[in-house]
Amino acid sequence: MQSREILMIGAGPYGLCLAAHAREAGFEVVTVGEAMAFWKRSMPEGMLLRSGLEWHLDPTAVHTLEAFLEERRIPREAAQPIPVELFRDYGEWFRRCKGIEVQALRVTGVRPLDGQFEVSCDNGETIRAKRVVVAPGLAPFAEIPFEISARVSSDRIAHTATCADFRSLCGKRCLILGGRQSAFEWAALMIETGVESIDLVFRHNTPGFVASDWSFTDEMIENTLRVRGWFRLLPREEQTKIEQRFWRVGRLQLEPWLWPRVNKKNVRLWPNSRVVSWQQTPGDEIEARLERGDCLSAEQVICATGYRVDMSRVSYLVDLVASGALKVDEGFPVLDEDFQTTLPGLYVLGQPSMRHFGPFFGFVRGCVATARIVVDSWKRAHR
Repeated sequence: MQSREILMIGAGPYGLCLAAHAREAGFEVVTVGEAMAFWKRSMPEGMLLRSGLEWHLDPTAVHTLEAFLEERRIPREAAQPIPVELFRDYGEWFRRCKGIEVQALRVTGVRPLDGQFEVSCDNGETIRAKRVVVAPGLAPFAEIPFEISARVSSDRIAHTATCADFRSLCGKRCLILGGRQSAFEWAALMIETGVESIDLVFRHNTPGFVASDWSFTDEMIENTLRVRGWFRLLPREEQTKIEQRFWRVGRLQLEPWLWPRVNKKNVRLWPNSRVVSWQQTPGDEIEARLERGDCLSAEQVICATGYRVDMSRVSYLVDLVASGALKVDEGFPVLDEDFQTTLPGLYVLGQPSMRHFGPFFGFVRGCVATARIVVDSWKRAHR
């Protein structure tokens, strides 16, 4: 059995950032999982990120993305937009520079015990920790609409989170459900890999293809660091305005380099459309009938339908959620101003924290601020 002060479950951007900052503050931290797992397994080769070079993982601003580029002698222009491969390499470089060892363990359960937590792992290992920090990433929350999964066999449906290698789709006719960045970027990469044709079906107007500007998040992050609980203290109408701005920039406009890659004869756009029925024929064709009467035929459906936070989908927290010990609100964990759950000593970072901290904490942009807030709370407790 291992005994540690802090256990970090998850080694994506939020996990690595928190682990690094806590270690540098003098806390003993053990990290379990797989470094940058979602970025390796769920983001396809050739994907380009929408974030800027200033989005990095180091609260001390030493091992930044720009420092990585300088060390590797990669010109800034070669990193804009940022290839996913480059950011994965940056994450590994950051991990090594900070001396973070990630134990390849899969957590199967977390339970409070005698003022601490006992964490069980798939290999029989048990870890005792005073504090446990959970950074589950996006993978557990991938959302496939029930109306599709109920009518189409699972081998003919994939979510963008589970479809990052397109070679098996070469020569096939595909339907992508969704109209955000991932839907259009998957369409571009799939066509370039050799998919025969793609129908893109989405409920809103065709997005505009203009360069995104995320600088408006700077003031929000600063306010969050300056005022404890800043976002939750805002009137609901102000929170809604912020959420709508993220919707406009993040979902109703896409990067300009995408348009020429999807403006092809074998990519058909179906804006303002809704699928009202799905059917899988005896010949294994998938037929999707649209509200306006069109019937589309495909061999594979890719759901670019986003993510829905539901902490009961995080396998090792199921019992805590079911018992009510870990309180949730519409699937989101109830968190205090320091990312602590209703179980003292248990923290949740990343996408699940957006309900209380704002939508910018679902992006890499929120990593540094999150680490500072959590570690500062631990420092106060040790005074």
